[in-house]
Amino acid sequence: MEIFPVEEYVVTSAIIERGSKFLMDLAKNDVIIVGAGPSGLVTGMYIARAGLKTCIIERRLSFGGGIGGGGMLFPRVIVQEPAQEILEEIGVKLEPYSRGIWVVDVAEFIAKLAVGAIDSGARILLGANVEDLIIKNSRVHGVVVQWSAVTSAGLHVDPLAFESRAVVDCTGHDAEVVTIAAKKNPELGIKVLGEHSMDAVRAEKGVVESTGEVFPGLWVAGMAAAAVRGGPRMGPIFGGMILSGKKVADLIIKELKRCP
Repeated sequence: MEIFPVEEYVVTSAIIERGSKFLMDLAKNDVIIVGAGPSGLVTGMYIARAGLKTCIIERRLSFGGGIGGGGMLFPRVIVQEPAQEILEEIGVKLEPYSRGIWVVDVAEFIAKLAVGAIDSGARILLGANVEDLIIKNSRVHGVVVQWSAVTSAGLHVDPLAFESRAVVDCTGHDAEVVTIAAKKNPELGIKVLGEHSMDAVRAEKGVVESTGEVFPGLWVAGMAAAAVRGGPRMGPIFGGMILSGKKVADLIIKELKRCP
């Protein structure tokens, strides 16, 4: 089999032309989700499925967040009812362990969550870091984005802004987006109480209860919700994370369709 010859300039031209088109399309969105972990991917899947223009921004060059590390690098995590219904919906195989509890392969979990979000219409931008928010008239209107490589290198390069009607912080334990908003705008009264020590039973329930809007246009889900509200961590069990993503998606869909 003879491989088709491709000149170097064609490779470069195709990447720049189509990559630029993709980035231009991210300039204005309905919803921007920061963090492509479990809650972020679930949120993006359901919001995009509802017909809203959805962008997920991830600072790493891969998605999955904390799923990939499993439980202390063991390649399995746990989900419990009713979160398993969402995984069944996207074709993840579930291994029953005990009543109401299933074991999940981490690689399959990551891959099928990502495919679910992408196939629903969500766009995922990898290797990009949210370093600030657009805040006007006491409302969040989008995010300020820089390439993660630029941030890591410590270079002074001006970022670009992506507008949206809603921003969701799904950055995990540090609640990075809400923390930025609180630090840069103390007059707004946004608080990040910080994550507490592990209590899996309380944490699984609390992360769902804590999910919601923390400031007009700024929402929080997953472990970021626990960090903002001062809830405990739960370890390698992901039911609460999945249900948190579904809850925030439902709330945002209702809000944005109420105020088109």
